[in-house]
Amino acid sequence: MTETANARKIAFATFVRRALDEARATRAWSGTEVSRRTGVSRQTINRWVRGDWASDPEAERVVAFCEGLGLNPAVAFAALGWDRTAAPRSTPTAPPMDPDVEALLRRLVDPAVSDVEKFHIRETIRYLAYRPTLPVDVRKRGKQAG
Repeated sequence: MTETANARKIAFATFVRRALDEARATRAWSGTEVSRRTGVSRQTINRWVRGDWASDPEAERVVAFCEGLGLNPAVAFAALGWDRTAAPRSTPTAPPMDPDVEALLRRLVDPAVSDVEKFHIRETIRYLAYRPTLPVDVRKRGKQAG
């Protein structure tokens, strides 16, 4: 293995390890949870952490990993030494953010808000984001039919 290839593996492994550490520290996510939310298998993530890959990671998986953790994929690509001068892919513009969500985000970054309060905000958001879809109210369906 060339020195450059080894350096790239070490740089990418460091990036992935830091991302996982950050997810554990700020979101209390396990490796399994990171895998579930990013769509990248635990085996793949573990290989990335060990730098144990023969060919470069697939760009789509790197992007999925980064987006699932709220990271900029360009940082991962830089660690991999990929050509950053290539024409960037068009990315869809995000819809305007709901004012309530903006308020929650402001509270999560406000140093005056306690860690306990931030924990409760995150847990509530997680619950709402991943709860099963509620069925249509049966009473409403009955009124529409009659």
